[in-house]
Order: sequence, then structure tokens, then C-alpha cells
Amino acid sequence: MSFQSILGNFALILFVLTIVTGIIWFLDIFVFAKQRRQNADKALAEYDARRAKLSAEGIRLEENTRHDIEANLLRQPVWIEYSGSFFPVIALVFFLRSFLFEPFKIPSSSMLPTLYVGDLILVNKFTYGIRLPVINKKIISINDPQRGDVMVFKYPEDPSVDYIKRVVGVPGDKIVYKNKRLSVNGKEVSYANMPDFRDNLNYLKQYKEQLTGVTHNILVNEQKPVYDRGQVLDFKDKESCSYEIDGFSCTVPQNRYFMMGDNRDNSADSRYWGFVPDENIVGKAFFIWMNFGDIERIGSFH
Repeated sequence: MSFQSILGNFALILFVLTIVTGIIWFLDIFVFAKQRRQNADKALAEYDARRAKLSAEGIRLEENTRHDIEANLLRQPVWIEYSGSFFPVIALVFFLRSFLFEPFKIPSSSMLPTLYVGDLILVNKFTYGIRLPVINKKIISINDPQRGDVMVFKYPEDPSVDYIKRVVGVPGDKIVYKNKRLSVNGKEVSYANMPDFRDNLNYLKQYKEQLTGVTHNILVNEQKPVYDRGQVLDFKDKESCSYEIDGFSCTVPQNRYFMMGDNRDNSADSRYWGFVPDENIVGKAFFIWMNFGDIERIGSFH
């Protein structure tokens, strides 16, 4: 499932705006404001001299004229005023979005029943490490993704597109998915029957999956095969996977992650396009802050 940031893919735009407005703000404080002050002082000195001359001739001027002249000369141009006003706001948004939390909107059903179409979610940008904005380069390591995490990442086939899936395999894991059942390192994941789930006009089998300590629900369409062989791409490290009629197995390479959607038979995931490199990680999804179609969706999820 692909999806885009709620604000659009504009990390670069925010960065440029922050830099431009910041430079203007800086120049105004240390250059332009001083120039305006110098010009004002010169004009006021000339005004005072003229006023003194007229006063000596018995001509009186309005008292507030000097104040008005000074205010007009010190007033910021509109473009500087707006830049200075927007800079702290843009800089704050850029910092929050780049290093702390980023909002996204879910556009498809590949993560049902965990995430619904229209869910507005927050993604923790720092839990897996601090990354430089725009280029997404990790500079400080904090935590590694764990099995069961719902993770946002750059789609390996097109890094301009953001995807969201669940981490099923971490580096070194052997993942086996056969007959709609998942095994990790030779141990089959436990499943518990749940009431059928209605997705539009279809009723799907629903199970509670216990993925190495993380409990969440998944959906299975028993009318569909384990995977569509015709959709499997020629991805990097494909030799680490073995595809058979009833399923497949993959050994996760170092610095790679194996991802699957909770809506198992309606998800384009690692079984089709391969592993997610560490450098593609965006962050961990953890909270639904709004769904305008169903406000009861608000809250955390696993």
C-alpha cells in the first residue's frame, strides 16, 4: 500500500522555505535593520536642523511629525515583514516533521483491520534513529525495527513513494509463508479465530496473530492464492528467497527488513518487491489522530 504525507511530499520545499525565510530574517536583524536605523538617523538629523531653523524664524511644526517620520523609515518592507513572521512557524514545522512526528493519510485497505482508509496517523521519526531531512541519512542510531512494528518506509522500487506495512522479518530471520500461515525461524506464528471481517461486500477470515510478542489482527481471503507469481519482481537479494506453489521462504539479509500487510491477500509487500533497506526507513506508525469518517478511530494501535 502506498500513501503520501498529509502535507504532500514537500520535505525539500519546507527545507528551502526554512532556509530562505531564515536568511531574510537573519539579514534583517543584522543588516537591513541597521541600514534603516542609519537612514532614519540621517533623515531625523536633517529634520531637526530644519526644525531648529524654522523655529528660529518663528515657524512652529506639529510635534508628532518627527515620530511619524521615524516610524515610516524604520518600518520593515512587506516582503521582509512576512518572511520574518513565517520563519519561526516554518522552522518549527520543519523541525517537528523532520525529527519528531510526521502526519500521513491511509489511502488503501492493505493494512486492514489495523488501519482503515482515511485514517490520519502519526509516525514517530526518531524511534529508529535521527536522520537528516530530505536525504534521509541516519546520523544517530537509537532503536532497530522489531517484528510486529507498523513501519513507514520509502518504497524500494520508487523511493519517492511512501509505504506502510508490518515488520515480519528482521535481519537474519528466516521467513516462511505457506498455506496462509507464517513461520519465523522455524517457529509457526500462533493464530486465533476471530469473527469474519466485512470489507465492502466481501467477508474475510479474521485471525488474531501473535507475532513474537505483538498481538494484532490479520485478514485472509481464502479464495486467493498465497501469492501471485506473476506479480513477483526481480528485486535485489531475490536469491535469498525461494518460491513454491503453496508459498515461499526468505532469509532476510543484513540491514534489510521483510514487510507484509495485515490484509494479507490484498497487499503488495515484500513477497513481491523484496526487502526494505535500512536507509529507506521513515519511522514507526503509532497513533491515529483523526478519521473524519469515524472519529471513534482515534487512538493508538499495534
